[in-house]
Amino acid sequence: MLDSPLPFVVSLKGGSNFRDLGGYRTADGGTVRPRTVFRSAHLGTLTDEDRTTLGGLGVRTIVDLRGVSEAAETPHCIDGLTCRVVGAHIEPGVGDRIRGAVADGTASPHLMMQYLTDHYRDYPRRCAPGFRTLFGTLSDGEHRPLVFHCTAGKDRTGFASALLLTLLGVPWETVIEDYLRTNELWTGHIGRYPELDIDTRAAIIEARTPYLEAAFAVVRDDFGSAESFAEKALGLDAAARERLKAELLE
Repeated sequence: MLDSPLPFVVSLKGGSNFRDLGGYRTADGGTVRPRTVFRSAHLGTLTDEDRTTLGGLGVRTIVDLRGVSEAAETPHCIDGLTCRVVGAHIEPGVGDRIRGAVADGTASPHLMMQYLTDHYRDYPRRCAPGFRTLFGTLSDGEHRPLVFHCTAGKDRTGFASALLLTLLGVPWETVIEDYLRTNELWTGHIGRYPELDIDTRAAIIEARTPYLEAAFAVVRDDFGSAESFAEKALGLDAAARERLKAELLE
């Protein structure tokens, strides 16, 4: 069912961090169309009630940003739903680095922050094919309503959400607010990394503004702007971006 304490949040018993990107205001007074694009953590533990909720939202397409092995380890639990699943695989190389540092005892808040910052910088530099698949699918109205997700709905999903909202004209302050909501809504981190101190663990599991800013600094430095990145790396020229705005704004 739809949750009321925070706007745009969909409460799931077997999932978390599922929310509507609709309702945000753009700088020129428009509004992102509700019940059209959703973001989430993985959908591998949904209950019958959760599937009924997704069916009620009319979700047609699920775009999976997880790596191939991640997706295989926790397949979607969507029996009974008529959703198309699109793989837009972005391998989480940072996970291996984190696990290695945890195993050899070198994990620290500073090192974990550096790993995550580097990971975010890789999104526009090396992960464009996965995001291109997402935005190509999203641009086709036949696939909407659509939900995209990774494992936590934090990093890959966070960058994709921020990019979409930016292209739609949502102010950066609001983009950051949406990004940081993961820290309230994602419950999948519970019980993870119990061997780490609280600060080191927090650097891994939290959405942090400097991480997202690092990715967008690369977008600006390497491409000039989010719009130029969308055109050069994702195949969304000016006409395609205008169509997307026309269809996703009201």
